[in-house]
Amino acid sequence: MTERIFNFSAGPATLPESVLLQAQRDLFSLPGVGMSILEVSHRSAAFETVIQEAEADLRALLAIPDNYKVLFLQGGASLQFSMVPMNILPSGQSADYILTGSWGQGAVKEARKLGAVREAATTAATNFNRLPSSNEIHLDPQAAYLHFTSNETIFGVEFQNEPVAGEVPLVCDMSSNFLSRPVDVAKYGLIYAGAQKNAGPAGATIVIIREDLLARIPGGLPSMLDYGVLAKNGSMYNTPPCFSIYICGLVFKWLRNEIGGLEKIFQLNQEKAGVLYEAIDASEGYYRGHAEKDCRSLMNVTFRLPSEDLEKQFIKEATAAGLDGLKGHRSVGGLRASIYNAFPKAGVERLARFMAEFKSR
Repeated sequence: MTERIFNFSAGPATLPESVLLQAQRDLFSLPGVGMSILEVSHRSAAFETVIQEAEADLRALLAIPDNYKVLFLQGGASLQFSMVPMNILPSGQSADYILTGSWGQGAVKEARKLGAVREAATTAATNFNRLPSSNEIHLDPQAAYLHFTSNETIFGVEFQNEPVAGEVPLVCDMSSNFLSRPVDVAKYGLIYAGAQKNAGPAGATIVIIREDLLARIPGGLPSMLDYGVLAKNGSMYNTPPCFSIYICGLVFKWLRNEIGGLEKIFQLNQEKAGVLYEAIDASEGYYRGHAEKDCRSLMNVTFRLPSEDLEKQFIKEATAAGLDGLKGHRSVGGLRASIYNAFPKAGVERLARFMAEFKSR
C-alpha cells in the first residue's frame, strides 16, 4: 500500500506529514554530516545539536522555567510509574493518586511496590466515565506528591484544569495530551509523557522535573533510574533513543513554525473533536459517548453503538473505507477515535460522514 489511510490508533499515532517527509529525506544522510541519523554517535557534535535544539524548542513551546530539567529517556511512561516514587517518594511519607482510568491504576500498582500510596479519589464505580468533583478528592496536605493522569486514552476522559494541590508537588502523566494545549509548567513538580501520541515515535519518554525535587533522590538507586544522574549527564548517561529524539525535535519545530504554537494547536484540536462529538450528539442516541460531556477528551473520542454486532460491522466497514484503528479497548468496548495533534481534520470529517451514512443504512 502506498496511499496513506486515516490512522485513528491510540498510539503509536499519526505523525505530521512534513515531519515524515523531512525524515525520509534525511534518513540516508543528514545535511552536512554524511551519515544517517540512525548511524550518528550520540557523543558527536551532530547529535548534540539535535538534542539541544529539541530541548530548546520544547522549552519555548511550553515556556518551561529555568529551574526545571528536561530529560529524554527510555522505557515509556510505564517505567515512570516506578521511577517517580523511586526518586521523589521519601521513606516514611505517602503519595496521593487520583484514579480516572487504566493508566492511573497502572501507576498506583507500581508505586505501591515502592512506598505508601493513598487513593485520593477514584471514579472506578462508574467505569471511569467522568472525573471526580472537587469535593470527591480527599488530599493529604503532607503527601510527598499528588499524581494524576491528564488524559485517559482508554475511557476518553480529560482534565480541563489540573487539580489544586496546594503546597504538595503535582505530578502528571501527560502522555496522551502532551503538547495538545498550553500548560503552566510552573504549577507542576514533575511532568512525564511517552512520545508516541503527540511528540514523536515510540522509544522516547520526556520528563520535566523541578530542580528542588532532585534533592529528594535517595542514595543507592541504579544509575539508569536516578533522575539526578540522568540530568547531570544531559540525558546521555547511556546511549539515548537518538532517532526518536530526532523525530521529536522535528515535531517540536512543526508545532512552533508550521502550526504557530500550543494555543493554535489547542484551537485545532477543539475543532476536530467538536466535529465528532456533534456527530454523536446529533445521532438521537444511535451513537452514545462513554465520557460525560464535561469530561470529554479532545484526544480520544470513545462511543458505543446500539449493539456489539453493529459495532463489529462498523469497524469492519470503516477499515475497508480507509478509517483504521477504531476498535475500542476491551474494558470499554465500542469504538475509539484517537485524533492527536497531527491527525488531519479531513479524517475527522470523513469519519463523521461515515457515521451518518452507517446510521442511515
